[in-house]
Amino acid sequence: MKKNILLIAALMLSTAAIAKNIKTAVFTTVPQMHCDNCEQKIKKNVRFVKGVKEIKTSIEQQTVTVTYDADKTSPEKIIDGFKRINYSARQLKKGETVKRNANEHCTNM
Repeated sequence: MKKNILLIAALMLSTAAIAKNIKTAVFTTVPQMHCDNCEQKIKKNVRFVKGVKEIKTSIEQQTVTVTYDADKTSPEKIIDGFKRINYSARQLKKGETVKRNANEHCTNM
């Protein structure tokens, strides 16, 4: 019985030790995304920011949703990752939407 209790306690401690602080942030960019090339440029480059786990983009909503390990990075560091590919980015507030600028044209062709 004591062995089982010790085994359960050890498993609980090891699970807590490997638990990660995973968070999600939603960004919008300037220039805006217009095509698959825009999306791919962002996905291929921002994924190299340390701690980034997943990137989802939406041209329709003009959003870049990033899932990241908060112990390794922050929204500010992710924004710096956008700067490296000549995009500026800002984190959207919960419920905030972005309208697509019809006057802006793609430069990633």
